Amino acid sequence: MPLRGAVLLLVVVVLCCSTLRRAASDLAADQAALLAFRAAVGPRLPWDASSASPCGWRGVVCDNDTGSRVVALQLPGAGLIGEVPPGTLGNLTALRTLSLRSNALSGAIPADIGNCGELRYLYLHGNSLAGEIPEGLFSLRLLLRLVLSNNRITGGVSLEFNKLPRLETLYLEDNGLNGTLPADLDLPKLALFNVSNNNQLNGPVPASLAGRPASAFSGTGLCGAPLSPCPSPPLPPPSQSPPPAPAAQGSKNSKLSVAAIAGISAGAGAALLVLVLAAIFLLCFRRRKTKADTSTETAATGGEDASPPATVSVAKMMDKSDTTQRSRSTSQTMAVNNNAKKQLVFVGSEPDAPYELESLLHASAEVLGKGWLGTTYRATLEGGVAVVTVKRLREMPTPEKDFRRTVAALGALRHENLVPLRAYFYSKEEKLLVYDFVPGARGLSSLLHGPNAGRERLDFTSRARIALSSARGVASMHGAGASHGNIKSSNILVADDADVARAYVTDHGLVQLVGASVPLKRVTGYRAPEVKDPRRASRESDAYSFGVLLLELLTGRAPVNSVPGIDGVDLTQWVRTVVEEEWTGEVFDASIANEAHVEEDMVRLLQLAIECTEQRPDRRPAMAEVAARIEQIVDSAVRKADSDDFHSVSAGHSSA
Repeated sequence: MPLRGAVLLLVVVVLCCSTLRRAASDLAADQAALLAFRAAVGPRLPWDASSASPCGWRGVVCDNDTGSRVVALQLPGAGLIGEVPPGTLGNLTALRTLSLRSNALSGAIPADIGNCGELRYLYLHGNSLAGEIPEGLFSLRLLLRLVLSNNRITGGVSLEFNKLPRLETLYLEDNGLNGTLPADLDLPKLALFNVSNNNQLNGPVPASLAGRPASAFSGTGLCGAPLSPCPSPPLPPPSQSPPPAPAAQGSKNSKLSVAAIAGISAGAGAALLVLVLAAIFLLCFRRRKTKADTSTETAATGGEDASPPATVSVAKMMDKSDTTQRSRSTSQTMAVNNNAKKQLVFVGSEPDAPYELESLLHASAEVLGKGWLGTTYRATLEGGVAVVTVKRLREMPTPEKDFRRTVAALGALRHENLVPLRAYFYSKEEKLLVYDFVPGARGLSSLLHGPNAGRERLDFTSRARIALSSARGVASMHGAGASHGNIKSSNILVADDADVARAYVTDHGLVQLVGASVPLKRVTGYRAPEVKDPRRASRESDAYSFGVLLLELLTGRAPVNSVPGIDGVDLTQWVRTVVEEEWTGEVFDASIANEAHVEEDMVRLLQLAIECTEQRPDRRPAMAEVAARIEQIVDSAVRKADSDDFHSVSAGHSSA
């Protein structure tokens, strides 16, 4: 027995040593593959080739239990550039997550990607990858999420996708895909799908995808539900029928039959021509209407960088928007001014340099933005006495008594993070609101999604400070018994105060001025699920909208229908789907995803945003609590930044 026990022990030791040698060999192979990858596309990656293990390298995650294999490579926005050669990523055979989004990778997706049989999450969006989707990718049977959007991928959408039965997310938008979508495409677990902006895709939408939102197919030539119906196929040629029995020569019935057939053919041709012309007319009308609607839905109050027109008066600016009254601009202005009862009404105290309606109407002005509530101008009074923001409300049949009562309540709201309402003007024809002008401020929507968004980087601490200022402004409204009703990034103004981002909330409470007879044209991705009519806003629905705003700050993505020209995503659904799979790092905007030392603070802010967007209103935190928790997150991030600066300065002095 002792001899048998010793033999068993020796066998166990030999097996363990063999396993350890194999594990060390596998990890060494992973390390060699990573170094080959860095040499090809990432020479700036701070990886120490002399280290015994790659597990501590930036973006590299090893198995938690054994540490023997690399299971995740996450390098979003890491400055990778060039083509990924075979024998690099394909050799990381234990890889479960691969995220190389928002880099400058080019060439084809590596053909040996199929060797990564454990891969669950593949994020390659925001690069310049070209060529067709490799066949090897369809052997990744465990794949859950595949995001290839914003590349230059060509070819068709293969029926081979059916070999990925666990796939839950498939994003292929903004590529060069062509052909048709397979009619038999069957992905039973697919929750998120998008092929928009592939203008060479055509044909009918498969029945399995008919329940997706229309935005998932926009910018393509696809048709059928949920898009407009596909055109009817041409009628088949008539079948050959036996010739009729010959009629007697000179028979009148024979001549009548030929004439009738000719008349029917001509009538059918004329009817078809009428239908075609009607279809063309409706299509042109719809396109013109869409363009007009898009132009009027631009985000208001600095949300977009509008090129100002020539300097004109506010009165003339208003007249320009109403072509039926251009010839009466002077008489209309004078009529308004001569009515003693129709004067500018200040709420609270008058400004240091008072101004009257006449000077306001003759102020030089430029358009800041247009929205469904109205048009916003920056007005400079004569002599440069003051610069104010004037909002001209759209025509709405609000009774004067109700209007004055609501505006007086809004004017009473005062907080350092609310843009104060100073005055208003009411007449049957015109309704104006006058706010303080915030110098140097820009809309948060423009900062996040505008044409210069990539050049003006907002780090995490700046975003958290913007969130804190905004939360304090909304919380102050709630404390006064009011609600905002229209929280979105275009209603948040951001100004640098001593190089620190400071936010101001605007357009608060304006939805209460919209009468029930005025249609609400836009349904944005900020709206709480229980809200059917935004005129009936509540503190709980404000908390939900603010939660979406937090998600927008963290992800850098626009909510659905919030930014003209951008489809946007259902942020709450998308974030929850990713977080549930415990790959929270994929949620964050690439420009902040790799910020050192604030990962915990980012996750805390994300968790708060998720709590704010709970489906049940009673489970959402109050805005006062939201502001307090964001303040703690900002303090933590600032302390870490100060600590880093201190250590770097100390190191510099010691080296000197």
